[in-house]
Amino acid sequence: MKLAADTLSLTFQALADPTRRAILTRLGRGEATVGELAEPFRMSLPAVSKHLKVLERAGLIERGREAQWRPCRLRPAPLRDVSDWVGHYRKFWEQGLDRLEAYLKQVQAEEKETHHKRR
Repeated sequence: MKLAADTLSLTFQALADPTRRAILTRLGRGEATVGELAEPFRMSLPAVSKHLKVLERAGLIERGREAQWRPCRLRPAPLRDVSDWVGHYRKFWEQGLDRLEAYLKQVQAEEKETHHKRR
């Protein structure tokens, strides 16, 4: 389990930065060069390259080699691992929301009953 935790840590570390999340969103539409990925940001190519190294280390992207350029591609498997990990906690959120819904229905029923008694 330690390996999975380490992989998750790398993925969460990579996802912690909004620039890296934006890069992943862009790569979700298809491969792109470093220059293309840098266009929407006010940062140098070396700064974007540093973000790409973090994403690559986490296994979220891969860089190809085609002639002079190195296109980047999304590798979604680590995102699936994050989704699976978070999914284990979904039942707790849903149970909490179900309890909240039941409580709100109870309060509404009590308010309705109180309102009818006042008439």
